[in-house]
Amino acid sequence: MEQRKSGREGQGLVEFALVVPLLLLLLLGIAEFGRAWMTRNILTGAAREAVRVAAVPPPAGSMAAARARATAVLASAGITTPPAIIGVTDAPAAYGAVSVSVTYNFPVLFAGFIPGLGNATIPLSSMTTMRREY
Repeated sequence: MEQRKSGREGQGLVEFALVVPLLLLLLLGIAEFGRAWMTRNILTGAAREAVRVAAVPPPAGSMAAARARATAVLASAGITTPPAIIGVTDAPAAYGAVSVSVTYNFPVLFAGFIPGLGNATIPLSSMTTMRREY
């Protein structure tokens, strides 16, 4: 039996050890991006539903009802309203526009694994405007 002495016995292991952290970082980044995108879509849905409630005539729609609807949509996704901020603005004109903005600081789960990031957050926001219906 011959022994090979090419000096390349551990090359594959070293390459694997260098590439795996980069691949894991890429995989976790893709997962975090997906979570952030989903949260942004939830914020957009909450803003759309709230502005729709605020845009209908006053017996059914009001600013308080719009806030309550946005809070309900956010709560169904597990986002509570103290971290999320819901802003409702109303134009004074009869056929003016009403706007709802929802902002949220998205917590990055895997930020603790990267030195220096700690409890990192990404600010996400969505704003929807609709004309009042009368």
